[in-house]
Amino acid sequence: MAGLSAGIRLAMYERRVLILERHYIPGGLNSYYHKFKRPFDVGLHAMTNYVPKGTKRAPLTKLLRQLRVRYDDLQLKEQYGSQILFPGVTLDFSNDFEQLRSEVARAFPDQVDGFDALTAEVMAYDELSLDKEPIPSRPVLAKHLSDPLLIDMLYCPLMFYGSAEENEMEFGQFCIMFKSIFREGFARPEGGVRTIIDLLKQKFLELGGELRFQRGVERIVAEDGQVSGVRLERERGVTKISSKPRPRSESAEEISAPVVISTAGLPETWAMTDGLSERAEGETVIGRLTFMESIACLDVEPKELGMDKTIIFYNDSERFDYRGADDHADLRSGVICATNNYHHDEPLPEGILRVTNIANYERWAAEKAAGSYEATKESWYQAQCEKLVTMIPEFRDHVTVHDSFTPTTVKHFTAHARGAIYGSPAKRKDGLTPVGGLFIAGTDQGFLGIVGAMLSGISIANARVLQA
Repeated sequence: MAGLSAGIRLAMYERRVLILERHYIPGGLNSYYHKFKRPFDVGLHAMTNYVPKGTKRAPLTKLLRQLRVRYDDLQLKEQYGSQILFPGVTLDFSNDFEQLRSEVARAFPDQVDGFDALTAEVMAYDELSLDKEPIPSRPVLAKHLSDPLLIDMLYCPLMFYGSAEENEMEFGQFCIMFKSIFREGFARPEGGVRTIIDLLKQKFLELGGELRFQRGVERIVAEDGQVSGVRLERERGVTKISSKPRPRSESAEEISAPVVISTAGLPETWAMTDGLSERAEGETVIGRLTFMESIACLDVEPKELGMDKTIIFYNDSERFDYRGADDHADLRSGVICATNNYHHDEPLPEGILRVTNIANYERWAAEKAAGSYEATKESWYQAQCEKLVTMIPEFRDHVTVHDSFTPTTVKHFTAHARGAIYGSPAKRKDGLTPVGGLFIAGTDQGFLGIVGAMLSGISIANARVLQA
């Protein structure tokens, strides 16, 4: 998303742009695939930052203007309503922020003034500035809120949808997620994430951009501290998971370019760049936050079973503990998404439930090596279902097919080290690197979600290329 948006922005100003994509389809961490004769969205529980058409000064409005895309082309359908579910306490919220505020007043009456003060500080903060110094968010929340339960409940959806740090969020990241989830809200494009991807791809190609699939970058070439181009992998880029060898070229193609915008991730970019690879271990941090997600297709819609929320963010422990899992997955907290529970124009062909839990890359990699991966994945899917039916109505007799991804799936298709969904906990907000002409965009630049990724690409293209 970041690469396509940067490419569109540059192509608008008649820059010659080539996008290299390791995958056989675009989208990055928000993509899609086909299995069981069905399309599956990857990563799309919701598109955050929803605002009604014409809303001024909103991130969504800004990116549409920058990309010259019509609001109606996104085909956004609003959520029914979502919930934060902790032992003995719930907070319901929707695309109307006043609902969350009233829920805080109901469940935490002595905290509502502090919540208002926190909201005011968040709304006054310019989180999209490329020059802000990072600060932790916990001291800011502690300044306004004294109840650790409310703090945990606010963190739960924001961390699950955007924190690369364990049990912490940089305050700018917190503001991005607070505004995008609570102040703005959730929607889903009619047709799923492919609607957004196809729209961006078509726009880029119409502007004269070139897009090559299954062409990964092996090396970012730099001379005397200045980028000069890239060298491509000899093997064709990522393919479907199988034991078949990838097609291999006779020689590694080199492409000259005065500017390279990398959305591969910060540690991954350092590792493949001349003059930076030997510094990667000391100057970058590989994230520990990765996930297992399972998708269950049903012969009924979730609301027919009594599941009327769009998304439930749950935690069943005394404290919310957002850190890398010790076991294959940590079922103490997670995200449940009913994909049908948006105001679609037409009902989806079948019911869809998703559950997402923090996972452990090393455990899943060991299962791969031992040949026990598929059996273990099925076992953990069943464990996820057992957990789900303690919080939502029984659904297992209605499952027709199911599929799961794990951290090793993420690593295979994205090359993110350890399958870290949100990349490195150390972000490069300004997009700069020690190599001239090489810039970071996407997850490790620090703007998150579909809208955030697109804004990241736009911001780096504008600030580091068009205005340079």
